[in-house]
Formats: sequence, structure tokens, C-alpha cells
Amino acid sequence: MRRSIKTNNQEIVDYWFSRVDECGLSVDAAEAHERCWRCGYEAPLERCHIIPDSLGGEDTPSNLVLLCHRCHLENPNVTDPEIMWDWIRAYGTSFYDAFWMLQGIKEYQIIYGRSFEEELKEQKIDDEERFKRLFQEEIKKTTFHYGHPYLNSATIAGVMRIILKKYAG
Repeated sequence: MRRSIKTNNQEIVDYWFSRVDECGLSVDAAEAHERCWRCGYEAPLERCHIIPDSLGGEDTPSNLVLLCHRCHLENPNVTDPEIMWDWIRAYGTSFYDAFWMLQGIKEYQIIYGRSFEEELKEQKIDDEERFKRLFQEEIKKTTFHYGHPYLNSATIAGVMRIILKKYAG
């Protein structure tokens, strides 16, 4: 049976933000107790082992970071602690609440072989307010994937494609 983590969130924040440079992270020290360290979204945070408990990781502030549930599910489960920090920093974004939209833009390029920005330029779409309005309308027509209370990057990419089709049509 798995034992419960006794280290609290504040101990984790105090430990890490007295030791790491917050540059390149998706969160700053002032909000590290309420925003995910990977994506920067304000969400309930989970204590995530850097070296997993199942691989001998300890319940100490030096072996824990704070992630939202979504990022916690995706974190690397390896014995080298440097890998966790490489992963967290690789996704750093300087704007709160932009991370998953940026992931959707990357997904768009993977699916359609062109960047979303290229598509916007090609169709001469520069009305940002109209785009936002159409995006919000289309997002309301989507659903969450089974068991996940959020829109995944493929859904975001799909909504972007739908909007481009509406502009073209």
C-alpha cells in the first residue's frame, strides 16, 4: 500500500524557490503554491515525486514539485532528478493560462503539416476579435475526452481548423 505524502505544499515551495531560478518556468515564486509549475494554470496542485516513490524516491521537499493533475499524469517517471527539471523548463511559457493553447498550435502543425500562423497569413486573417469570438463559439460545441475534465491539444487544433474552414467558406 502506498503511504501518504507528509511534506506539505508550502514546504515544497519554500525549498525549491530558495534554490532554483524561476526564469524559464511557467510560474513565479509568488504564485508557486497555486499554479502548476509546468503549465502555469491556476488549479488544485498535486505533490509530484521527482524520483517516483515506486523507484525509491523520498517524501522530502527536495524530491517533490507541484503540478496540476493533468501535468502530473504526463511527468517523467525516471530516477534522474535532472530530467524532471528539464521537462518542466522545456514547457515554460511567460504568459499564464497560455500553455495549452500553445500545445494546440503545435498539435495543429503536426496534424496539418503547416503552422497555424502560416494558415492565418495565407487566408489573410488578421481580425483577432472575430477569431476569438469564433473560437469561443466552436469550443462550446466540443466535449471533454472520457475521464479528462479539460480539452486536449488535438481538440484545440481541430477547433482552429474549423475556424479556418469557416473563414475560407
